[in-house]
Amino acid sequence: MSVPSTTPRPVAANSVWPQLEPLLPQVTKPIQYVGGELGAVVKEWDSATVRWALMYPDAYEVGLPNQGVQILYEVLNELPDVLAERTYAVWPDLEALMRAQGVPQFTVEAHRPVRDFDLLGISFATELGYTNLLTAIDLAGVPLLAADRTDADPVIVAGGHAAFNPEPIADFVDAAVLGDGEEAVLEITTIVRQWKAEGRPGGRDELLLRLARTESVYVPRFYDVDYLPDGRIQRVVPNRADVPFRVHKRTTMDLDAWPYPKKPLVPLAETVHERYAVEIFRGCTRGCRFCQAGMITRPVRERSITTVGQMVQQGLEFSGFHEVGLLSLSSADHSEIGDMCSGLAEQYQGTNVSLSLPSTRVDAFNIDLAQELSRNGRRTGLTFAPEGGSERIRKVINKMVSKEDLIRTVVTAYTNGWRQVKLYFMCGLPTETDADVLEIADMAHEVIRAGRAATGSKDIRCTVSIGGFVPKPHTPFQWASMERPEVIDHRLKLLKQAINADRSLGRAIGYRYHDGEPSLIEGLLSRGDRRVGAVIRRVWEQGGRFDGWSEHFSYQRWVDAATEVLPDFGVDLDWYTTRQRDELEVLPWDHLDSGLDKDWLWQDWQDSLGEYEQDDCRWTPCFDCGVCPTMDTEIQIGPTGRKLLPLTPVNGLKLPTGAQQ
Repeated sequence: MSVPSTTPRPVAANSVWPQLEPLLPQVTKPIQYVGGELGAVVKEWDSATVRWALMYPDAYEVGLPNQGVQILYEVLNELPDVLAERTYAVWPDLEALMRAQGVPQFTVEAHRPVRDFDLLGISFATELGYTNLLTAIDLAGVPLLAADRTDADPVIVAGGHAAFNPEPIADFVDAAVLGDGEEAVLEITTIVRQWKAEGRPGGRDELLLRLARTESVYVPRFYDVDYLPDGRIQRVVPNRADVPFRVHKRTTMDLDAWPYPKKPLVPLAETVHERYAVEIFRGCTRGCRFCQAGMITRPVRERSITTVGQMVQQGLEFSGFHEVGLLSLSSADHSEIGDMCSGLAEQYQGTNVSLSLPSTRVDAFNIDLAQELSRNGRRTGLTFAPEGGSERIRKVINKMVSKEDLIRTVVTAYTNGWRQVKLYFMCGLPTETDADVLEIADMAHEVIRAGRAATGSKDIRCTVSIGGFVPKPHTPFQWASMERPEVIDHRLKLLKQAINADRSLGRAIGYRYHDGEPSLIEGLLSRGDRRVGAVIRRVWEQGGRFDGWSEHFSYQRWVDAATEVLPDFGVDLDWYTTRQRDELEVLPWDHLDSGLDKDWLWQDWQDSLGEYEQDDCRWTPCFDCGVCPTMDTEIQIGPTGRKLLPLTPVNGLKLPTGAQQ
């Protein structure tokens, strides 16, 4: 275990490379720990006033492409007196060697000890990365508990979607930022710079207090939680007079003012995504009731077509990537997506550059879009997400896509040259029955039949991918109960049998699924309170690592830890997962303001039980979710009226070969 230290941080961090390098031949994929990627920035330690270590708490191959970390990395390093480096979770083989040889958690740029930095910023896309957080903190030589840290330790700041309920890791992090990070990290940097310039008055406590006073940085130590005898929360209140009762999310409104990443990191080792990714808009108003990302990122903010074109041109010129990913929660919903895709396809016709929309709504995909995405002959994967198998369950979750819409869309893809599409569904949704899930098989069969009829070929396939439903904070389903894993697994077994019941069709349908056990644990972590921190720590002490990876995840380890720890608090695993909450219960995240009105969320939960559909407020009158007035913002609706072409070179950059107009 780490021992608290009062030793002041060294003036200059020394590289651990001489100790690390001899260990690398003994581990798998040593290249991931070497650094030196195109786009990486290495600054002189003494040139910086404020130093950040940025972490995505997963392996390099997953963490390097993360858009959020790359953006913050570039934003911070553009400041002359700020230094930002990256660190990732190390695999268990290297962890064991590092512990044996006394090598601390390090950054990949200059292999500096993480403990020497002023701040450690961690971006959580999923709660299953919490055990990796503890590994990194402990390997860094930093006390696990925030309460045990001194001025010699970095301030640990959590961000990402999971930070909208940081209570399960409240004991381990010093602060959390809700919402967009671009402006938030600059504000935090300014506060740290000023505090250091003044001679660090009041020590760590004063620095955290200054962060808390912004009303947009949550510092758990300044809030107390009281519980009722039945285990529910009575209240969460500040324990100091000068911190806010509620902490608000950050919203970056003008995406054109933040055209990042300009110089994307190009990995040395294979990663899950190797493309230049541009976020074309942020936020979503479709109102899918299960979707935390759509709820917490409101309002919609579009990046203009001209900025997208300039970013693509500059990013491809710098990186040499051959694929452009147009990212958002539902990319085909951009008001200028047609002109954007046709303009980019025209710009890069005759090159080996391909376009992809990683997230495409069934009812937003059309033949024109299909033709632009496949114009140069390369077709990236297409994924459509009906989410629910039956029309009834799609009304419950507010994902109104008809079977006819899906068939028509997939046939459009097949007739435009695609031979493989992926259909994504969820299992365990509120009010779901076996029959709802079995309709997925009927839908998949009809997709293959229609595709064969339209193309005259049997050489087409679709993959049915099933994920377990997890209720998330700040969504209408935050009150919902979860299904037990055995129920999920039973339905998935029935579905597989139904898909294969017709062998002619079944052999053209791939089937991938996540069983119910990881989803239940994710549910514990997503809606947990501070008492769940003891479970996380116990799992980590018992060897829990990389819980987002099926080969490393141990359901029994989590169940055993919960059984051992939670009864002391008068609750258990089911209390957090399979129990439905009532309207008046104080939820662990109620003091953290996503902009959404809790009464509206409750009403939408009731509407879901009545199978009532909610319209998209982007194109219909406001239905008063609370975001726009609360955040003093408004939904941005295009189009700009501009065209993508012609593009002019940015900062003297030339167009890729073959793209000259």
